[in-house]
Amino acid sequence: MPSTPGTPTGRRRHRVREEALTEILTTGRRLLVEEGPAAVTLRAIAREMGMTAPGLYRYYTAHRDLIQALASSLYDELATTLAAARDRHPASDPGRQLDEVCRELRRWALAHPQEFGLLFAKPLTDADTAPGAAAHDPSWRFGGVVLDLMVQLWHHGNIKPPADLDPAWTVQLEEVREHLSGAPVPLEIIYVFVSCWTRLYGAVAVEVFGHLDFALTDPAPLFDHTVRDILTALGEPRTAPR
Repeated sequence: MPSTPGTPTGRRRHRVREEALTEILTTGRRLLVEEGPAAVTLRAIAREMGMTAPGLYRYYTAHRDLIQALASSLYDELATTLAAARDRHPASDPGRQLDEVCRELRRWALAHPQEFGLLFAKPLTDADTAPGAAAHDPSWRFGGVVLDLMVQLWHHGNIKPPADLDPAWTVQLEEVREHLSGAPVPLEIIYVFVSCWTRLYGAVAVEVFGHLDFALTDPAPLFDHTVRDILTALGEPRTAPR
């Protein structure tokens, strides 16, 4: 007779399955870090764990499922890390909180370049975050840490939206607005949010991927200027350089 989740046997099987899933993702992440994204395959993980490939298929039936699970866990880790950085400063000072979050994103990315690359360079097509993908919601949990602080700064009333945006293309920003709670944010303001995120991501990515080596041995001062410019664009110029 098959066990049910509430029975001792069912609970034990659930625990064993959860432990196996954790080990699979831990092994996949290690392969990502040590050998790169192409090494993260079901067969390679099975070999590292001393399992047969068919045995692993009981947990992930396809490479896409595995990569989506790995990406989801990394987004959740990053969201938790950024939220902890945010909470090092009082909620009454969203400018200082966002400053800390920006810097924590850089620290995490520099400490985890392969993981950052999987999430944001997407070297594997299976790591996408399109609607319907398993990593879609976790990616928005990460993004929400940044966006929610931007919304709080908007409520302070100091963001100056650009005056010449074409409504024909700002409608593309509707999905971003759908993920924001509270009163609807004007699309012109969301444009400012996306523009600031683009600058932040660009500043982090160009350093993580080694594309500033031709000019800078220490990109930190450039990053400081970038963060100050982002906060100024969001109506929060008080943050002093570190």
